[in-house]
Amino acid sequence: METIKLGLIDDHNLFREGIKSLLNKMSNITLVLEAVSGKDLLAKLNNVVPDVILLDLEMEDMNGVDTTVKLQELYPNLKIIILTMHKEERMISYLMEVGANGYLLKDTNQQELEEAIVSVHEKGFYFNPFVSEALLKGLKHKTNKPPAIGKDYYLTTRELEVLELITKEFTTTEIAEELFLSSRTIEGHRKNLMEKLGVKNTAGLIMKAVKEKIISV
Repeated sequence: METIKLGLIDDHNLFREGIKSLLNKMSNITLVLEAVSGKDLLAKLNNVVPDVILLDLEMEDMNGVDTTVKLQELYPNLKIIILTMHKEERMISYLMEVGANGYLLKDTNQQELEEAIVSVHEKGFYFNPFVSEALLKGLKHKTNKPPAIGKDYYLTTRELEVLELITKEFTTTEIAEELFLSSRTIEGHRKNLMEKLGVKNTAGLIMKAVKEKIISV
């Protein structure tokens, strides 16, 4: 079988090491490029272009969404598998529309990871049941508006947890206790959420989160 040249883009060293240990068990897949952000990847592509890349979404400098769009412009033959913790259906639909060839959650196992890489390389796509369902729902509720993924809306996993508890009317102290964080940290997240969603207070934050379907209530 043809050896597949793979790139791995993620800003967490420990996670990359874990993926590399799995890749070492795959005889027909060779890691040829590592990067910690979209900008880092684009710079390194001047020297080597993999067949397939595993791309995280949440990175400093240049996130995975912007990177996917840019790669489609510059390297249209490069296959992209999103590897992330984000499960939002709108995110999945949008990324597949703008050029991703597959979408995996970070809790996937070695067998599926290898299947996805081989499928994307050979067929140009990999849809597991989770992604297929998300795409079908996306078609039913399709709008021209992209999901909240830009710098003003892009929320971390922790911010989403805080936002969900805010919409459930938890106080700062209660959120801190629920997430085992300090009240000061929670207020910091609240401030960041208001800035990203462009609102002035908690009421506006809740309304925007529900209206944009960032949080389901």
